[in-house]
This record gives sequence, structure tokens and C-alpha cells, in this order.
Amino acid sequence: MRVRLRDRLRYWFDGTMDRGTPALIGWLGLASIALIAVVTVLVAVFTDSDTEANGGWPGVAWMSLLRTLDPGTMGGDTGGPVFLGLMLTVTIGGIFIVSALIGVLTTGLDARIQALRKGKSRLIEQGHTIVLGWSEQVFTVIAELVEANQSERRSCVVILADRDKVAMEHEIRRRIPETGRTRVICRSGNPLQRTDLELVSLDAAKSIMVLPSVGNDSDTDVIKVLLLLNGRRWKGARPNIVAAVQSSPNLAAARLAAGEDALVIDADDIAVRLIVQSHRQSGLSTVFGELLSFVGNEFYPYPATALAGTTYGEALNRFDLGIPVGLRKADGEPLINPPMDTVIGRGDQVLVVAEDDTLIRLTDSRPEIVETAIAEPASPPPTPDRTLVIGWNCRGAKIVRLLDRLVESGSSLDIAASRRPDEDFGVQLENLTVGYKPCTPTLRPSLESLGLDRYRNIIVLTDDTDPERADDRTLVTLLHLRDIALLSNCPYSIVTEMHSDANREIAQVTKADDFIVSTKIISMLLTQLTEDRHLHTVFTDLFDPEGSEIYLKPATGYLTPGTPANFATVIEVARQRGETAIGYRLARHSDEPPAYGVILNPAKTAPLSLGEGDTIVVLAEDGRVTANAPGPRDECSSAASAQLTP
Repeated sequence: MRVRLRDRLRYWFDGTMDRGTPALIGWLGLASIALIAVVTVLVAVFTDSDTEANGGWPGVAWMSLLRTLDPGTMGGDTGGPVFLGLMLTVTIGGIFIVSALIGVLTTGLDARIQALRKGKSRLIEQGHTIVLGWSEQVFTVIAELVEANQSERRSCVVILADRDKVAMEHEIRRRIPETGRTRVICRSGNPLQRTDLELVSLDAAKSIMVLPSVGNDSDTDVIKVLLLLNGRRWKGARPNIVAAVQSSPNLAAARLAAGEDALVIDADDIAVRLIVQSHRQSGLSTVFGELLSFVGNEFYPYPATALAGTTYGEALNRFDLGIPVGLRKADGEPLINPPMDTVIGRGDQVLVVAEDDTLIRLTDSRPEIVETAIAEPASPPPTPDRTLVIGWNCRGAKIVRLLDRLVESGSSLDIAASRRPDEDFGVQLENLTVGYKPCTPTLRPSLESLGLDRYRNIIVLTDDTDPERADDRTLVTLLHLRDIALLSNCPYSIVTEMHSDANREIAQVTKADDFIVSTKIISMLLTQLTEDRHLHTVFTDLFDPEGSEIYLKPATGYLTPGTPANFATVIEVARQRGETAIGYRLARHSDEPPAYGVILNPAKTAPLSLGEGDTIVVLAEDGRVTANAPGPRDECSSAASAQLTP
């Protein structure tokens, strides 16, 4: 088929117009040049006298240019009819050209502004932290990173999510109005697309955090992002990559996708471990909350050069500020609460609990130990636990199995839920006897029928069916439980999990012993790992029932009640028993947020007097003597639990 030249030219012209604002400006420029050239030639040909009077053809060209750009310059012109007519023509042509130019520039500028608002421009940063994904956790992550970077001269956090850039920035400013020296930059893009990932300067980043999204496919999205990062060709050293999966069965696939250099944690497993450990000792979640947060005290490695040759036990009271909790050997192996006679090597590091690494310092003198205040160790015989689990969700079976590893033989656990769990625990457990009681957790009569005075500990689980309203139903259940406890004068401990930290603040009125907000705990843990990936082994050890864990033990087993002493004395008493003391909890402040009576890394020489109900926060291998030791609640009546059957 033969194509006419006119059609070819039109096709070529359409192609140039597709190039956007620069092409339009170019065509308007050519139109202006053509108009000026035509008018100049016509004036020079038909009006010789007017041409000479206006400086020849260069002067006429200049006049035409001015009239094209500014039609107002025509006022006051003199000359013949032809000259004035041509000037009028160029002026009218200029009106159309300038109007079109203004429209093109306005449209192009607006398009550019909209493009910038979409957050599609490439980032030019160095040493920044990248957060991939968007959920409620992002606000906790940003707040923690802002706190962690307070001592930094310049820091940057970059958020890449498939959301509107302006909307993200507005929400961050509303939730976190002050970011200090940390700049928070948002980019709009899908972390599941390789091209969008390149917007945030991956090669220049210090660390990358992959946040699980909201929805049933959150783990799938995390795994795909990890695959993209692992398969990418990095220019230089690969940044520190951390991520979390919500479902334990997906952990192996996620770690395979991430590669050997990335860290992937099991959010579900950590939440279960924290619930189980907290239900046996009130206040433990507050201790972990402070250690995981950059607000207050956290773990820092300290070079052990000055302590080389001494033992770990001798180093416990060698710090003026900060408390040792373990060692990191020269080969990278962490030792949490190692044997007191462990010798510190020159290449080792001491893991210290402190408010900031700049505040850690050694002391030249050993603090005074108040020998007269030391109490005899109190070790009541272990007694079986009686636990009630109200509600049921996907973490329930894990909680039961882990609890079976921690309780004494002969312990019992009842599950009170609207439907019988599908699991058969009869052949799986060694120390627990599991029973089932039908219950509607939000109804007071249903709760009263459970015989709550039979139990020492109660765990309230939120349901998975409706996360938006699950916390609301949990609040109602907690209020009923607390009121029943006051009327029956049987102070069982209550530990509950919640989806939202905002709801936890509302639930403080219920005076439950511990609230476990798994999303916040995981956010803080991920932030700690982005700053120091070596802490992964430390927290793994603390959450593992094997080895040393954090316990809250009665203060009466360390200090004589009411006797003046100091915390250095507590550290010494704990050292003699193979434990590391890192703080204490005052019972009279246990209902007061945000610390709930927990004080970590206290001054070692300040006067200290502890009494009944107060506890010592220690790292130990044996947690039999806990804050929930036998007390008034044991006077309540007991009843056997029915064996759970399918």
C-alpha cells in the first residue's frame, strides 16, 4: 500500500508530540521563528522606507520578536498601512503563540508537580535505612529509629510502599510530629516490582527492613520481596536485611528466599513465647518492651580490653553506668549469663544493658556491699500450675505445647472457648492435663460459671476472625475478669494479647498484669536488628526456654525486707547464685504506666529498700522461684480438669 507524503508527515508530527512538554515548546518556538521570519521578509520587500526607518531588516526582526512575545509593545507604532498591518499580524500571531506557550508550561509544570507528589523520583542518599511495605507497624519502626539516631548527626529513613506519597507523609507527620535529626522520606512504589525497588538506592543503604503487610498473603509478599533482594546484583557490600513472617510454617521458605546473609524472624513464635513466659511472672512483658525499645535501656556491646583476664562475675560490679549481662566471644558466639568464672578474653565484648552506648563507663572502685541486708535464699517447693486459657486462635496449640515444657508435672490447663479446639493434646503432653469448658468470653455469667477462683493464671487470647473488633471483645472480657477477681478476693494473674497498641492503652483501666501486643514487639525487634544484626542470637537465647532467660523473682530472697541496701548488693547476691541482676520491680507502682514499676539498670550505690511483693529482674537458668510464687491465690479452691478429647 502506497502511503502519501502528507500522511507520513502527519505521523512524524504525531510522534514528536508524544514526547511531551519539551516537544510542544519546541514546536511553538519554531512557529515563532517562522512568523518572525515571514513578517520580516514581507516588511523588507513591501515597505522600504519603513524598513530603513526601523534599522533595516535586523531592526524589523527585533520588533517582530518583541511583538510576538509581548503584544503590548505595538502601542505608538508609526508607518505606512502595509507596515502597520504586518505588525498587527505578528502581534495577533504572538497572542496565539504566547497563550499556547503559557498553557503548555502550566500543563507541564502541573504534570511535573504531580509526578513529584507520586514519589516516583529516584533517591540519592547514603547510609540510610529502607523500610519496604506499609502497615500499622511502620509508625513504631519510625519512632524507634528516630530514638536510636538521636546521637547521630544526620540520618535518613526511607519508606517504599504501594500508597500515595503525600498520604503517607501526612499520616507520619500526624502520628510522629517530631523526628529530630532523622529525615523521613516516602516513595510510592510496589516493593514486589524490581523497577520500583531501584527508586530507593538499595546499594547505598545501611539496612533494609521488610515489613509484613496486612492480609492473608502477607507472608507471600515478604517471601517475594526477599527473593527479589536475594537475586539482585549488588554493587559493593550487601546491606543488612531483616524481615518477619507471621506464620511459622512459612519460616523455612522465607529463609531460603532471603539467603544466608539476611535475618528472618518468626513473629508468631516470638509472640507465643512471650505470652507463655509472661503468664508465669507478671511484668516480664514490660521488661522485654524496654530492652527491645530504644527508649530506656537496651543491649550494647562494650570492648573488653580493660577487663581482659578478669572473670565475668568480677566484671558485674566493675561498671559505674551499665550492667553486664553476658559476653560476645571473639568468634562471635554470644554467652548470656555465662558461668561466673568465665574468663574474659582480650578480643571479647561485654554485652551491657545501658541507656546509651556513650553512657557506658567503668569504675575504679568497687561499690560497697551491704552484707547485713542480704537475705537467705527462699526456695519454696515447686507446685503445679493451674491455668485457664480464655478464647482460642491459631497460636493456642503452640502456647499449650510450650507451657508443657515449663510447668511442673501434674499441672492443669483448661480451655474456655465457644468451640472445642481441633487439637488432641492427650498423647502430646508430659506435664499438663488439658480440659475444655464451653464459654462465651464476653458474657459475665459464662465467665462466672468457669470457677475462676480455681486458677492461678489466666491467659486471654484474641480471636482471628475479625481483628478490628477482636480487641473490643477482649476489653469486655478483661473488665469482667477484673471485677470478678475483686468480688471473689482471689487475685489470679491475667495476661492477654492484643492487636493494637492503642487498645492496650485503653485496656490499662482493667489492670491486667501483662499485655502482649505482638505487632509492636516484632516492630521493635526488627528495628533492633536493623541497627545491630548480632543481637539476633541474644534475643533468640532470651526467648528460648533452654539456657538463661529473664525472670522476676521475689526480692525477699535477695534482701531482707525493709533493710536499707543498694543495687550493688543485689548484683552480688545474684552473682553468688549464678544469676545476673539487671533491675527490680516495685509492687506499689505495678499499675502505673509506662514502666509499671519496672526499673532496669538502676544506680548501684543509691539507697534501695525492697519489701514484700517487690521482685528482682534477673537472668538465670532456673526460674522456679518466680513472681507468681504460691501466695493468697492458693487458698482458693481447686478442682480437677477434664481430659480434652477430640
